[in-house]
Amino acid sequence: MAKLSSIQKNSSRESLINKFSNRRKVLKTKIMKKDLSIEERLKIQNKLNDLPRNSSSIRYRNRCKLTGRTRGVYRKFGLSRIKIRELSMSGDLPGVVKSSW
Repeated sequence: MAKLSSIQKNSSRESLINKFSNRRKVLKTKIMKKDLSIEERLKIQNKLNDLPRNSSSIRYRNRCKLTGRTRGVYRKFGLSRIKIRELSMSGDLPGVVKSSW
């Protein structure tokens, strides 16, 4: 089980990402315009830098919904490989069947 502080930190990052996503997108498209002068681009870049660091989507980490584990997380289920194995063996994951051939 992951530390609760790291799970909480990740969820607060997710809320910040959702809050500032439109602003970041607008600023980034303005920066990419080639017709602006360098000074104007730098002003826009400074506005982007003034936004919270945790509002960047690159800082969000996929975690298991049950344990908070960061490695081996399947996006389809939102669970780590260990929990997928445990739940599928007990029959708690619908549509998941052990393969045999």
